[in-house]
Amino acid sequence: MARSRFIVQISKLGPDGMALFPFILVRQPNPGPILVNHERIHLRQQAEMGVLPFYLWYLTEYVIRRVQYRDHYEAYRNISFEREAFANETNLTYLRTRRWWKFLYYV
Repeated sequence: MARSRFIVQISKLGPDGMALFPFILVRQPNPGPILVNHERIHLRQQAEMGVLPFYLWYLTEYVIRRVQYRDHYEAYRNISFEREAFANETNLTYLRTRRWWKFLYYV
């Protein structure tokens, strides 16, 4: 996967990667294709919803899942946006055939 000018390396970033439309922020200088694909799925979600509504939904769902699972990691992994991204991150052609609002399938 070719390196995009929209991939920005920030060594002090907490997670390995983060999507902030239209950029992918990464901790390591040469992120792998699976991480980049995972974050590109989030970029598509943000393009569908708009960045602010995406993050409001993300935060709201995280709080609900945090109460539900009582564990940060379990809450994070069960956010609908993350469920879609993790389920499809190894399919490097996923975004070519992905239907709009597909994350709703994972709610």
